[in-house]
Amino acid sequence: MTLRTMLLRRLVISVPLLIGILFFTFMLVRLGGQDPVGLLAGPTATAEEIDIVRAELGLDKPLFTQFWIYLGNIVQGDIGKSWISNRSVLLDILERIPITLELLFWGVALGSVIGVPVGLRAAFRHDKWFDQISRGISLLGFSIPTYFLGLVLLFVFFFLLGWSPPGMGRVSLLISPPPTITGSYLIDGLLAGDWSVARSALAQLILPVIAVAIISAAPIVKHTRAIALEVMSSDFVRFARASGLPPKKVSRIVLRNSSTPVATFIGTEITGLIGSVSLIEYVFAWGGAGQYGLNAIIRGDFSAVQGYVLFLAIFSLVVFILVDLLVLVLEPRAAAE
Repeated sequence: MTLRTMLLRRLVISVPLLIGILFFTFMLVRLGGQDPVGLLAGPTATAEEIDIVRAELGLDKPLFTQFWIYLGNIVQGDIGKSWISNRSVLLDILERIPITLELLFWGVALGSVIGVPVGLRAAFRHDKWFDQISRGISLLGFSIPTYFLGLVLLFVFFFLLGWSPPGMGRVSLLISPPPTITGSYLIDGLLAGDWSVARSALAQLILPVIAVAIISAAPIVKHTRAIALEVMSSDFVRFARASGLPPKKVSRIVLRNSSTPVATFIGTEITGLIGSVSLIEYVFAWGGAGQYGLNAIIRGDFSAVQGYVLFLAIFSLVVFILVDLLVLVLEPRAAAE
């Protein structure tokens, strides 16, 4: 299978998948019991005024009619306007995507740097003390609720120890943000040569990144260990050991054959972590797309919720395509399948 064929297949599959996601999201947010009309009209609005607001929002039409209108607007590049901020949802999300990706990238990168070596070492020392400890810590990482983890980190390192700044945004309230270049205050501060902004952004970034790293490292340790153990029990590894190859060469064989499934798992893990990152953003007032989506869900902002879910779906599809490309690089034989 050539690269072009693979990409074409993914795009063909993506279209009906996105339409299905849009349809179910559209119906769920409208059948979920939240009605933003009363909030927008105000507590003193009469029934007639409420009907006028409902008609202006297009909520007086049948649900299927509303969905087809919404789908037609998306084809034209219009995913709606937020009823709370009165701004384009597309612009709101595009402004916040770099903020979320910054947190997700550093967190997953740190979690992978820790999780992959620990998982491999645990597999090579199967059922020994290191394996037992790493499995226990990994289980603890699985068990801690995301929201609670962020609060605990703030309580310990800000309130008790005073080592970190308060979780109130991406830069200190006393410092002006740098000119927007990449959307990351840390990188933009470095590019602008504003060291005070860069230091403040780095200080604000540490705790949220640690929280995401803990959440991501726990499953990475578990699955890396399981993948390596499976490879170590394969026939070709047993043959390599029986042939008298040195342990280091056997370990390299295990690493080489574990790299593709581990990379695939980390890629799929990223798509699942985007929801956990939303909670971390909420705790630390990070201001990214995740916090935007949660606020929209809480306030019943239909257009913003639908735009946020659409962003999650497109992000997941892009990640899956990138993972497929990475697999082709690591394992060229996959192109022939």
